Amino acid sequence: MICSAQRRDKILALTNLQGKVSVIELAEKFSISQVTIRQDLNALNKMGLVVRSHGGALANSQLSPELSIGQKKNSHQVTKKKLAAYAATLINNGDSIILDSGTTTQEIAACLANHQDLTVMTNGINVALALTSNSDIEVFTTGGSLRNKSLSCSNEQAINSLKHLHFDKVILGVDGLDLHAGITTHFEPEASLNRMMCANSSQIIAVTDSSKLGNRSCHVICHYREIHTLVTDSGIKSQYIDALRDAGVEVCIVQ
Repeated sequence: MICSAQRRDKILALTNLQGKVSVIELAEKFSISQVTIRQDLNALNKMGLVVRSHGGALANSQLSPELSIGQKKNSHQVTKKKLAAYAATLINNGDSIILDSGTTTQEIAACLANHQDLTVMTNGINVALALTSNSDIEVFTTGGSLRNKSLSCSNEQAINSLKHLHFDKVILGVDGLDLHAGITTHFEPEASLNRMMCANSSQIIAVTDSSKLGNRSCHVICHYREIHTLVTDSGIKSQYIDALRDAGVEVCIVQ
């Protein structure tokens, strides 16, 4: 049996090679307990060599920086508006939907001005405000602890607000979408809330400009195979189109 230092070196090499590893995968590979693997990942995390994520770890070199909502708002503005306009056409009158927090979903909210009989739940304060222009939309907020950097709410209170509800669609903004790591975000409480949003919705629609494809953040929301539709722009690389469509994901490319 190899010593812990050698095992951790192998875990680090595998993480850097794959971009992402899981506790279950590593426990099976090294024939040791998941508890020991978690200790290894925590030790590597403390050294800054990997970043712990839900159920595993990500390679530190692969992580994208988190931008404030002000920085996001000024990024890819024209593209976001076009993506939002298209995404709004996927929402039907009478739908019950969840709009995730973010600047792209804020643009989608603004595009719902002429929709009728919608029920919308959101954890984004800016998103909720954008929905107030249409009196035919019933707006609910998750509540929870407000994070100033993203104007989003999350914590157990927010998760509990969704436990006994079901929605037709959830619209996710994306911090990163990677073929290894899946759909990721920077803040674990938001990732936990997003996972509940996905679990309680019949369809998962991700909307992002193509610059986010290939990016990885710390915390995994879901595998890309779990989403039903991706709305993005023509900058998407062919390898992403092929992988997503092979997985049964509808890829909508906005010129």
